[in-house]
Amino acid sequence: MISTRQLRYFVEIADSGSFSTAAERLFVAQSALSRQIKALETLLQTPLFERTARQPRLTAAGEAFYPRARNLLSELLKASELATQVGNGQLGTLRLSHSSTVPMSGRLLQGISTWLARCPEVSMNIVKLSSEAQLEEIAEGRLEIGLLRLPVLRQREGVSVLPLYSEQVLLAVPSNHPLSHTDKPIELGQLKDEAFISIPHPQRGGLSYLSAELCMRAGFFPKAARVMSRKTTQLQLIQAGFGIALLPESMQDIAPANVRFLPLADPDCLSTVALACQQAPGPLVEQFCQTLRECL
Repeated sequence: MISTRQLRYFVEIADSGSFSTAAERLFVAQSALSRQIKALETLLQTPLFERTARQPRLTAAGEAFYPRARNLLSELLKASELATQVGNGQLGTLRLSHSSTVPMSGRLLQGISTWLARCPEVSMNIVKLSSEAQLEEIAEGRLEIGLLRLPVLRQREGVSVLPLYSEQVLLAVPSNHPLSHTDKPIELGQLKDEAFISIPHPQRGGLSYLSAELCMRAGFFPKAARVMSRKTTQLQLIQAGFGIALLPESMQDIAPANVRFLPLADPDCLSTVALACQQAPGPLVEQFCQTLRECL
């Protein structure tokens, strides 16, 4: 089997035109250099150099072998550099997913922009998945980062879910709703007769689960609207007048113009966004998580 050392020695002799000069550049004894070239010629079953009194000259076989040997060394160097960059988190593609109630806007986009500026050779692929699907994809290695709303009812082995930041929960109503013109913060108890376009699923956590918890804290369980959604489409349902919802303030960034957001009287109505990743993430994921925590 031809070794990279033999290829490197051969190319250096061909480039320098001298065994002695090549030995000096490679910091090896000329005798060791000659042995390696002899072993290479034995493997190839043909001489690569004509040994003359002045300087070695490439044989026809050597001329044919030279450009390919040089390309092999070049490709090997590129492969080594690529592996080092990927291993150090300097190169690659980060696969990120977010829940529909974690909009890609504001501080999150700023954090992503900061990370991409620090890692110019890295790209990102963003998709939208439910919290449960995100945890499954991360556990199976098909996704690196998940952004979801707490609480998470079902954890996955090998996946860490870490609180990232919290934001106020607001009341979202259509612009023609009687409450939309009030100047006072809304008491949760005022909503007991309202129709909510999102109520919790028994097997899922997230924003709808938190919304129900807040309502139960005020003494009632949210009444379901005739049309419901736990996705971003709930903004369109509110706009159309099907009901109301308790939503995090960042949802204002993507809300239609005819949806109004009103403050709640209870300042402890908070929703927490969490970051999910494997418990032993690689350098690329670690760098992203650190940057996002700094920015948020």
